Amino acid sequence: MTLKSIFTQFSLCFLLVCFSLSSKAQDFQGQAIYQTKTTIDMSSFGGDKMSDQQKKMIAGRMKSMLEKTYVLTFNRTESTYKEEEKLEAPGAGGGRFASMMSSFTGGAQYKNVKENVLLQEQEFFGKEFLVQDSLPKLEWKLGDETKQIGQYTCFKATTTKKVDEMDFMSMRRKNSDDNKKNNKKNETDAAKSKTDTSAVSDDPFDEVEVPKFIIVTAWYAPQIPVSNGPGEYQGLPGLILEVTADRTVMLCTKITMNPQEKEPIERPKKGEVVTREAYNTIMKEKIQEMRDMYGGRGGGRRN
Repeated sequence: MTLKSIFTQFSLCFLLVCFSLSSKAQDFQGQAIYQTKTTIDMSSFGGDKMSDQQKKMIAGRMKSMLEKTYVLTFNRTESTYKEEEKLEAPGAGGGRFASMMSSFTGGAQYKNVKENVLLQEQEFFGKEFLVQDSLPKLEWKLGDETKQIGQYTCFKATTTKKVDEMDFMSMRRKNSDDNKKNNKKNETDAAKSKTDTSAVSDDPFDEVEVPKFIIVTAWYAPQIPVSNGPGEYQGLPGLILEVTADRTVMLCTKITMNPQEKEPIERPKKGEVVTREAYNTIMKEKIQEMRDMYGGRGGGRRN
């Protein structure tokens, strides 16, 4: 065998190995299950006027909305994040407020960290939208603190995140402890309202607001070298297994690496394509319509 033929065979073997490694990298896939739980301040929605029994009853009805299970299917650059399908228990409606809130819940979410793309399916009062946005710019501060999540050693990272103005899960009373700097103004307004009955409103949205920024704490696993995580969270040198963002906690409870049956990661295409800003405008208009219908400022029909 000549030196030329040996070199040719070696080159072919090298190319086959490179192709095999490239194929494996492209075929790489994982699946992570996340349990999410959000706590809300019942007083923000008139809960301070409810009995303990009423609060307990409403909390039970809203459990399906505030406690969910999601599946993150990911490869090295893309992912889909979908709520696990399950049948709702009879009588778990939660009333008008819970029904309205469920109308704002997003569908399947697609992320592409290489192309900086975030797509969110959204069905809003019977109409389907595809909200298109870029990934949020999260300036992570990496720490040395570690903790064990399952079999993975995770490192702590924190960031300050700008909150979407229509994030209902972060709603709180305007005069809450989180907004003490406004107490003086609120006290003046309260004193005025005692003598001016026209300032009183039964609309709960008049008493709540969404904070502009929240602190986010994440725990990521460098053992899984994927810059991804639940929801819109990404950008760390390892898969994010736990997130605490304001009143919401997302915790990974199970990970499957390279499953035998791989689920396709596809860009969603269903729904009218809109930007996040345009979608928020649509939501505001619908909320105002509901306020007028159910008796916001200016009266109207009440149930």
